[in-house]
Amino acid sequence: MKEPTRVLFLSQEIYPYLAEETEIRMLNRKLPELCQANGCETRTFMPKFGEINERRNQLHEVIRLSGMNLIIEDTDHPLLLKVASIQSARIQIYFIDNDDFFKRRKGVMDENGVEYTDNDERTIFFARGVLETVKKLRWTPDIIHCSGWMSALAPLYIKKAYKDTPFFNNAKVVFSLYDQTMNRAFPENFWRKLLIDGVSKDDVKQIIDKRVTYTNLLHLAIDYSDAVIQSGQYLPKAMVEYINKAGKTFMPYQGNDPKVYLDFYRQLLDKGNDEESL
Repeated sequence: MKEPTRVLFLSQEIYPYLAEETEIRMLNRKLPELCQANGCETRTFMPKFGEINERRNQLHEVIRLSGMNLIIEDTDHPLLLKVASIQSARIQIYFIDNDDFFKRRKGVMDENGVEYTDNDERTIFFARGVLETVKKLRWTPDIIHCSGWMSALAPLYIKKAYKDTPFFNNAKVVFSLYDQTMNRAFPENFWRKLLIDGVSKDDVKQIIDKRVTYTNLLHLAIDYSDAVIQSGQYLPKAMVEYINKAGKTFMPYQGNDPKVYLDFYRQLLDKGNDEESL
């Protein structure tokens, strides 16, 4: 009997945990549900931002998956893993949490609209936290779909730090681009914080000693992804040119009907199977 396709979602924003019904939040809410309705297995992760009400959304800690320490620049950061269910969709959402990075703090900016100075380390923690948790779950995804710039480091880690890990080495990595921005550039030493076993200086040479802007960060995600989806209606021409130059499989904006995404996943997996048979 054929195993079901497994899809891992790293989503920066999901409705209803972030209350405003934006296009991308609704897509990130509907995609896992549609995948499961079509016979897929899914795991969905997002950051546990402080604005998410744990009592109202019935979050609870998963003790057996919590307790890992992730080291960023010689500092230990304990990982807390929480989970909640969207009953109407019959899906679970896992939340990556840490008291320093997320507790009592909103999304990527404070109540005055100022982006947090440690968003760079929060982004590292989210990506690594998801991948370490999936390893601990011993769950092997076929597709890994990253949505939002806080997931932009996952492709780098998957293709480099985890390239020999059996849970990830055959997965197809998809990165979504949409109408989003990041106003505060990451500091010039950001590249050093990325270095762990398997990630070398040469792997991040495009950002060494640079202030990493939104564009730089997306370029890094594109470089290490297998495919890119335009999930927002507007995408700068220069970004499309970068994707094409990098030779990535690309799906231009086709609205946000989740069925289109499911078809794209199938085509990507079929293409991979064809390449393996050559």
